Amino acid sequence: MMAAQNLMTKTKVVLISGMSGAGKTSVLKCMEDFGYEAIDNLPLALLGRLLHGPEGTTGVEGLADAVAIGIDFRSRDFAVTALLDLMASLRRRSDIDLDLLFLDCDQHTLRRRFTETRRRHPLAADRPVVDGIAHEAELLAPLRKAADLLVDTTNLGVAELRKMMEDRYGLNDNAGMTVTVTSFAYRQGLPREADLVFDVRFLSNPHYDENLSERTGLDAEVGDFIARDPAFKPFLQSLTGLLGQLLPHYKREGKSYLTIAMGCTGGQHRSVYLSERLRQWFESVGETVYVRHRELERDGKLPIAAASSFEASEELKT
Repeated sequence: MMAAQNLMTKTKVVLISGMSGAGKTSVLKCMEDFGYEAIDNLPLALLGRLLHGPEGTTGVEGLADAVAIGIDFRSRDFAVTALLDLMASLRRRSDIDLDLLFLDCDQHTLRRRFTETRRRHPLAADRPVVDGIAHEAELLAPLRKAADLLVDTTNLGVAELRKMMEDRYGLNDNAGMTVTVTSFAYRQGLPREADLVFDVRFLSNPHYDENLSERTGLDAEVGDFIARDPAFKPFLQSLTGLLGQLLPHYKREGKSYLTIAMGCTGGQHRSVYLSERLRQWFESVGETVYVRHRELERDGKLPIAAASSFEASEELKT
């Protein structure tokens, strides 16, 4: 009876990789707090030995039911092709539930993090750190493409990162598809983790109203201004109708994390208000939703915990 029970138990395995300096160590610490057995810098050969036990078991006696493993160019014998082949083999196992989490970050921010901490880039032992960053991005491109979840930490605070990880990887029996809605400014670039992007720059812009320009889409007066645009209601109805049709299909294919980006010119008014309206709609249909306002966070217009950015602590530089 015990053997049959073990055969029914899947080991949750999260492989954490990505750009050096993008926050992998921070994520591993979060996963450990969530109840995962966290292993960092594991050689590829040992990863295969650890997880390639007999069907229905893990390769190491007593291994936890949930394991988070950091693996990247710091790991001895690391190779992207070999890791992808190993992942393909693991995905065929009926006793393993595998996810690849890839942490990304723009090159300017990575260069600043390495400069501030005086750390050596693993691929730039004898050349400038910027060369190592560019080379790593090129080598990791296939891994980035294969990721189950891509997280861009360029402007992501620690609290937001932890919430994102908990929504996706928290160990609970009610875990379903988690939706993240992000407001952003087009002039600051698209959120690289977005699955769906919607442009709301066609709506009336409160920026040109002197009474509203310094406020945000979180203010009722700004929301009223945007909602009065004749195009607003039909757009919101069409958008929620589309999402209502898409969600069951995403769930059917096993997608557990969906990121929707709402963009406007400055990321202060229209995209913020639309994101909040989407929050209301998702909650009304019983979906788990997390809303992030990227530019408001960047400009200090949201109450964010002190020292919550990646630049705040040495331990968040890897």
